[in-house]
Amino acid sequence: MSQTASTEAQTIGPTGMTPRAFVLLLCAMIVGLLLGALDQTVVVTALRTIADQLHGQAEQAWVTTSFLVTSTISMALYGKLSDMYGRKPLYVAAIVIFLVGSLASTAAQSLWELSAFRALQGIGAGGVMSLPMVILSDIVSPRERGKYTGYIFSVFGVASVIGPPIGGAFAGLHSFLGVAGWRWIFLVNIPLGLAALAIVVKALNVPHQRVERKIDIWGVLTLIIGVVPILVVAEQGSGWGWTSARSLSLFALAVVGLIAFVLIEIRMGMNALIPMRLFRNGVVSVSNVLNFVLGFGSFGGFLLPPLYLQIVLGKSPTQSGLLLVPWMLATMAGSIGAGRTMAKLGRYKAVTVIGFGLSMVAMFLFATVKPDTSMTVLILIMILMGLGFGMCLQPLMLAVQNVVPPQEIGVATGTTRFSQQMGGTIGSATLLSITFNVVVGKAVTAYQNARTTPEFIAAMHDRQVQANPANKAVIDAFVNGKGQLSLNDTSFLAHLDPRIAKPLLLGFSQAIDYSFLICGFVMVVAFILVFWLKSVPLSMMSGLQARAKQEAGAGAQGDAPDPA
Repeated sequence: MSQTASTEAQTIGPTGMTPRAFVLLLCAMIVGLLLGALDQTVVVTALRTIADQLHGQAEQAWVTTSFLVTSTISMALYGKLSDMYGRKPLYVAAIVIFLVGSLASTAAQSLWELSAFRALQGIGAGGVMSLPMVILSDIVSPRERGKYTGYIFSVFGVASVIGPPIGGAFAGLHSFLGVAGWRWIFLVNIPLGLAALAIVVKALNVPHQRVERKIDIWGVLTLIIGVVPILVVAEQGSGWGWTSARSLSLFALAVVGLIAFVLIEIRMGMNALIPMRLFRNGVVSVSNVLNFVLGFGSFGGFLLPPLYLQIVLGKSPTQSGLLLVPWMLATMAGSIGAGRTMAKLGRYKAVTVIGFGLSMVAMFLFATVKPDTSMTVLILIMILMGLGFGMCLQPLMLAVQNVVPPQEIGVATGTTRFSQQMGGTIGSATLLSITFNVVVGKAVTAYQNARTTPEFIAAMHDRQVQANPANKAVIDAFVNGKGQLSLNDTSFLAHLDPRIAKPLLLGFSQAIDYSFLICGFVMVVAFILVFWLKSVPLSMMSGLQARAKQEAGAGAQGDAPDPA
């Protein structure tokens, strides 16, 4: 215990921060990160209620898309700007912007207003969700950092589980203290955010020498042109059609934007928003590719268990959230355990390999789940998936921070978070689209196979079954081949006769299995690629210590210290 305390005192020493102040700062960053992560998931279950009250069903998708676009883009910007102007000003600004966006969202009177305020909120959330890892890199050495980043990364697992039930609970309230229930989704951010802001203003005092460099305006603009169309199509493509003229034109614009971005970044050199020379380092390039694949396979895959629980098993959002608690706890255990293991071993590759291996196996196991699979087996698979995901998250971040120059930790960290967010966004949209496109064919086959079973024949001759409009719509669509049934709203499933619903639920189950199979093969690619990740021993120096050593070495040679 005394050895651990001594180590922590040494790592905190360069900042002049006491252990108590460090713990308070860590708690504040976790609260801020939780609020930012929650706002990605909490709106989903409340969106229909919000759209009804603000009279904007057709525009409701933009409430999530606007937040996603601005938070993803801003992640890449905060890291670079914090390297130039310091961590504290950027982090304080991010929290303030997030709180202003939250307060404005509370007062929105239309869906378009809410979407605009959510975009503002997303600009702040990008910093709130990316800068804590940068700040820790200044204070704590890579060897010891995993002990703390484990708690930070476990927040994402917590948010993905508790977000939807919280959103559903607020949406279910007609009003609370004279304010409509759904508005509390944003209003609750204010007191917690202000508390986090007060602690950050008081406790965060990381020394920084301002760097005067040109702001890469053209890099920012071309990144926006390259990334925003991809994110918009990812969110809206299933409604527009992936091969529609609108989607294809946005894809073409994205290609032009990304090519222009790379060319501009090469030309900008040290002033680049994302310096291309960082990717000459194999650890940085492989880690970013792995982060993208991890985001695609794991973040996308985590959308599917709630679908299975709510659609196939008929669980409510609250019940679904409770059943996902073991997965959340496993993610926390995997993340915290991985951090402590890396601190003990001083290396990250073994933990990363095991994490990707467990995630891959869990995806393939999920692809075998059927409507009659026991809940015990389902929970065990979710625990395995949570452990794997938790073990993958922070090693890739630490690997990058461990090899880049101390004056570029911010931009390197922001780039890593950006690649993971992009992978998760594209993966989520792709897998959901595949699931709902495949389900129709699977359901038609299931009804064809069920037509000769005694229970289905009895249901078809039951007058009460035929008199139910919900049953009739399903029978016409999947048995008689008359008309089409929209699956955008699955609430009709609760009104079906169990005998009529059974083949459709089987179709949903098989479609979800198919998507998990795709996730499994994606994780196979990641598992193979992780062996190309070079294992570099974790440094015992924090970012501030590494920078001081670098400047002292330059001074000893008679050179002026690098102002970065």
